[in-house]
Amino acid sequence: MTTLFISDLHLSGEHPHLTALLEYFVDQLTDNAQAVYILGDLFEVWLGDDMVLPDYQPAIAAILRLTARNIPVYVMHGNRDFLLRKHFCVSTGATLLAEPAIITLNGTPTLLLHGDTLCTDDLRYQQLRQLVRDPHFQSQFLAKTPAERIAQARQYREMSKAETSNKSSDIMDVNQTTVEEIMRKYHVTQLIHGHTHRPAVHQFNLDGQPMTRYVLSDWGQRGSYLMCNDNGCELKFFTL
Repeated sequence: MTTLFISDLHLSGEHPHLTALLEYFVDQLTDNAQAVYILGDLFEVWLGDDMVLPDYQPAIAAILRLTARNIPVYVMHGNRDFLLRKHFCVSTGATLLAEPAIITLNGTPTLLLHGDTLCTDDLRYQQLRQLVRDPHFQSQFLAKTPAERIAQARQYREMSKAETSNKSSDIMDVNQTTVEEIMRKYHVTQLIHGHTHRPAVHQFNLDGQPMTRYVLSDWGQRGSYLMCNDNGCELKFFTL
């Protein structure tokens, strides 16, 4: 069984090349896939299901092509598109995946995360995450006019850029102790996540057992996916 994982595409109208990469991935690289998981930040920003930007329609159509071929697509919220809701699922045929999620991947219990909850050294980010994930905050945001939502999203994006420019790269990476705690909590030996934009395969021992953490890549000039089958998991990259 072949399962594919992607994350951090950050699709936007400003970068149509990313949408073209997604369309190529869907139409050329998923023939043998039994399932596709999108572990957060599919979109650069999602302002609500009632306010889908026209630039996102080709991506929505591409995902619908996948599910129309009876390939299940599971989408996890990221820190940019946490307002994805039911209408998105109806439009694409995808299923929203609660975080954290545990799946059995070729016989191995595997924990799936977006990855930002592992970055516990970044205290200011964790405070912001708690705010924007609060249901009351989200309800207030969705009650705003489209113009107000765009303005607020732009404000938060500028704040994020300013914060990021003043932080060390280590602070924005995962905390290894947090990784070990969550893998121990959910009794898994395998973890897959995105968010950090640092694609890698990390292997370590925990409580006398070998552990593996796969970090998905963000998309830019090239696309990327993790392919898992009976032979194991491998990070792959592609261009148009």
